[in-house]
Amino acid sequence: MEYPVARRDESVVDDYHGVCVSDPYRCLDAEAEVLIDPNGLSEDETVALKFAGVSEDAKYVAYGLSSSGSDWVSIKVMRFEDKFHEPHTLSWVKFSSITWTHDNKGFFYGRYPTSKQGDQLDAGTKTNLNLNQGLYYHFLGTEQSEDVLCWKDPENPMYRFEAQVMDDGKHVLLYIEESCDPVNKLYYCDLSTLNGLEGFKNSTDMLPFVKLVDNFDASYKAVANDATQFTFLTNKDAPMYKLIRVDLKEPSVWTNVIEESEKDVLEDAYVVNGNQILVSYLSDAKNVLQIRELKTGGLLHQLPIEIGTVWGVSGRRRDSEVFIKFTSFLTPGIIYRCNLAVEAPEMKIFRKTVVSGFDHTEFQVNQAFVPSKDGTSKIPLFIVSKKNIILDGSHPCLLYGYGGFNSSLTPTFNVSRAILTRHLGAVFCIANIRGGGEYGKEWHKAGSLAKKQNCFDDFISAAEYLVSAGYTQSKKLCIEGASNGGLLAAACVNQRPDLFGCALAHVGVMDMLRFHKFTIGHAWISDFGCSDKEEEFQWLINLENSPQTNPIIVRIESKAGHGCGRPIQKTIDEAADRYSFMAKMLGASWIN
Repeated sequence: MEYPVARRDESVVDDYHGVCVSDPYRCLDAEAEVLIDPNGLSEDETVALKFAGVSEDAKYVAYGLSSSGSDWVSIKVMRFEDKFHEPHTLSWVKFSSITWTHDNKGFFYGRYPTSKQGDQLDAGTKTNLNLNQGLYYHFLGTEQSEDVLCWKDPENPMYRFEAQVMDDGKHVLLYIEESCDPVNKLYYCDLSTLNGLEGFKNSTDMLPFVKLVDNFDASYKAVANDATQFTFLTNKDAPMYKLIRVDLKEPSVWTNVIEESEKDVLEDAYVVNGNQILVSYLSDAKNVLQIRELKTGGLLHQLPIEIGTVWGVSGRRRDSEVFIKFTSFLTPGIIYRCNLAVEAPEMKIFRKTVVSGFDHTEFQVNQAFVPSKDGTSKIPLFIVSKKNIILDGSHPCLLYGYGGFNSSLTPTFNVSRAILTRHLGAVFCIANIRGGGEYGKEWHKAGSLAKKQNCFDDFISAAEYLVSAGYTQSKKLCIEGASNGGLLAAACVNQRPDLFGCALAHVGVMDMLRFHKFTIGHAWISDFGCSDKEEEFQWLINLENSPQTNPIIVRIESKAGHGCGRPIQKTIDEAADRYSFMAKMLGASWIN
């Protein structure tokens, strides 16, 4: 599969398939050319492409590779014209992005100090606590040892840093994070006042960043700037998020551009077509798109999309066209091309993924709202099934959830689940429980720390609804989750073993008393708490107690990490294993 790109200096990255671009001097409908294919970089295909950044002049791409699912990344640089690779590889990179400066001389990235073992990553290094990240600038064609240290904070070793170069090419923003909470500090630097970054080589001075927001009170993400006037997406005094504006010359004066919605979460905003904003709202776990006016925030157009998820937007301020990637439970993938220069913008299909043998008319999607155990909330529940099923409790059912870290579960297409629905007669469901971001900051906080039990209670309520409504019965109900969702599935099957016939818990946070001692685990304290504190220890020890006596099968994949980096064959093998186990436990049989 190859993903085309919208403009000559923008590329699309896929973990398994690499970076593809169309010749900038041909039309967008020209055949794409594969530039980077990680599938051939190792015999077992476990090297993955994590991220990439294209230089402003579209002559170079810097990209990060990880091996066997590791968070550690090696950055390489390739020239588009002849696919020549620069001889220098950047190491000790983790939790980073790539941001080029507009002079095309290099890019910002984040890295950690070299270990005491030198340049090699040993088994211990891979699990050590990650501390003292620094923001660096790499000059094209030079050794990593010559990189400029732009920012560090030894007094706060858990801080992580990310840079954003604004469209004007002058201002670079520094985002500082410490945990997984949606909050950050925000500094800025005017590059035009410097005599080039070369002047910082062999210097102990860091970039002269100015502190705009120096506390972790809210999330701030820059959307656009006009000279010193900046527009930000924020949850400052706005749990559902809003757009605000500030002039760097008057940093104490912040004004609202788009007010907070009462019901919908303002998820993202992109400035396009000069002075317009494409905004994406999350409304009952489904995306809504609007075009608004940048200066006033006034509504210009509502873009027509189906019930589903906006998976990505490609477009810049100087572009009158945007490309919107869309998916849903019954839509494998569509890239829409939208011309904003016309009076009534239309969503025209640019590319569409077709899955052989899949007929969306065989299925139906419903959304129910389940009362929470404490009576304070309605839990959205997506239900995907064959059309016109009889609600007699005879169907195997797979209930998926996450409920943490302000992350939202929205409708997406999944081949494995489509097969379960079609060939096992299964009902597939997603519960948008508290702890996620489906209804903003308060929804997230209602399922974290001392209130983490709300996540499990919400998931159990969704399961009880599926039984009472006749979709399934307890012995035919399987629950599933990954990462924080792995914890969810494990905790629920422990607390209510009578309610479930099977549970699939992937890469879960299972050691609730020690997770903060390894890799980036300390960042999860914001959601879970920390066993080093007596009160929080009591929250966490309760999750360790289990009346569960059913069989437990552990599947170990030695060359895979938390999720990324699995080749297609390993992904298929894993899906076959877990859903075969599910089918056996639920007594489900294959339907041709």
